[in-house]
Amino acid sequence: MEMCSLERIGMKPGRVYRNLYPAALVEKALSRGEGHLADTGALVVETGKYTGRSPHDKYIVDSEGVHDLIHWGEVNRPIDRETFRAIKNEMIRYMDGREVFLFDGFAGADPEHRRKFRIINEKAWQNLFIRNLLIRPEEEELEQFGEPDFTILAVPGYKCDPERFGIHSEAAIIIDYEAHFVIIAGTQYAGEIKKSVFSVMNFVLPTEDQVLPMHCSANMDPKTGETAVFFGLSGTGKTTLSADPARKLIGDDEHGWSDTGVFNIEGGCYAKCIDLKEDEQPEIYHAVKFGAVAENVVMDPKTGEMDFGDRSLTENTRVGYPVDFISNSQKPGRGGVPKAVVFLTADAFGVLPPISRLSGNAAMYQFITGFTAKLAGTERGVREPQPTFSTLFGEPFMPLRAEVYARMLGERLEKYGTRVYLVNTGWSGGPYGEGARIRLKYTRAMISAALNGELDNVKFVHNRQFNLDVPVSCPGVPAEILDPRATWKDRDAYDLQANQLAALFEKNFAEKYPDIDPAIADAGPRQLVEPAGVAV
Repeated sequence: MEMCSLERIGMKPGRVYRNLYPAALVEKALSRGEGHLADTGALVVETGKYTGRSPHDKYIVDSEGVHDLIHWGEVNRPIDRETFRAIKNEMIRYMDGREVFLFDGFAGADPEHRRKFRIINEKAWQNLFIRNLLIRPEEEELEQFGEPDFTILAVPGYKCDPERFGIHSEAAIIIDYEAHFVIIAGTQYAGEIKKSVFSVMNFVLPTEDQVLPMHCSANMDPKTGETAVFFGLSGTGKTTLSADPARKLIGDDEHGWSDTGVFNIEGGCYAKCIDLKEDEQPEIYHAVKFGAVAENVVMDPKTGEMDFGDRSLTENTRVGYPVDFISNSQKPGRGGVPKAVVFLTADAFGVLPPISRLSGNAAMYQFITGFTAKLAGTERGVREPQPTFSTLFGEPFMPLRAEVYARMLGERLEKYGTRVYLVNTGWSGGPYGEGARIRLKYTRAMISAALNGELDNVKFVHNRQFNLDVPVSCPGVPAEILDPRATWKDRDAYDLQANQLAALFEKNFAEKYPDIDPAIADAGPRQLVEPAGVAV
């Protein structure tokens, strides 16, 4: 079966290893000099010059069948099929006579919306990584696996000639949706494989299954089964807040929302390791064990001890492990229709409420906008917080137009009466450097109240500036922190800062989404002449 499948794409490998178990893949990786064992048993590897995703090297084949569906631009760059085939053929020739590692796995915990993926790897450790991240078939399922729906060829040792191919660099991540094939050349960063699967699912689920794909985490109440999803960019607390010991973790990053509920697209987790501490994130800390793959974590070569605080290789240190390494994971990764949707933002401007409720149109506005803020002082010369807007909280992976996903979300919110909350995990009482970060225990209390229905009968007041409904009280939370303007000593300074942030929202939306439904465009923040505050 292995040779037949590889012969179909013209590859003539020396030896094929198909669906090896973790122990065998670890042995192969060590014998090939691809990594080292840490004292916890985790396989530690370095990814070289590429320690993160390479967005400028990502392309989509511009073919007749998909041309009118793709939202072309800086994120979704077109490339012709001839160039794709030329690079693919050279990658295949590069692999002739070499060892090949092949993994057959599923994306989608719901069998009704599942896709079969075949991953062909040059590196044994990358094969272990994607085995951890995808859903692992049972033996009987492997016997009946057949041909995949999509194939991904990952060959980091092959370097593209950017001048000859007219591309950005020696790396290339190219998806051909019509040919059902993805190539990843010139980069060892394993996140490219994971996100290529996600990018495929973000195309096929809406267009073929009418399922909404989401860049979010999800958990559920173990008794009632009530489900919640959490959207949020890096640094907003998405992984931390969804890993609630009182709830079952469905998944930490990628999900689909069908007519029957939410399902995990993946079978594993890809967690950040920087400054990882046992007392703060015990579940992730203890998942860095045998079978896990740690990327770019600095390790003492004598003792095998990992230093999670060492940033010398990259800030973006990562570990990939199966979701069942988390003790309270939900198996299989499926939940019901979400009772609540939570948008997480780390507002370093210090002007957004710590929790607020959104109307349907305001929810679609915030979903499309995907806002958070970088901290002042993280870069030389940066004196004020820097806004970050990532469409749908996952812009790099969404091939279709934003309104396609937003419309699907809006339809579901209306159909099921799902509540939507915007939770600010950032600053209060002033911007970063002046105010203080909202305490994690208060954020957890607010989210618990929202998910448990404790906010359903609380009085809300409307914030006209940001078009949010703010609760006047919340169990376990001091009432004085719920109104952000009231936490600032200088109310005029708050008004100025709030207007500045509202102006950034307006500018971003006008530039990126000029053709969006006016009802959605009007549901976002706005500049005010008079002080805003919280007003009924």
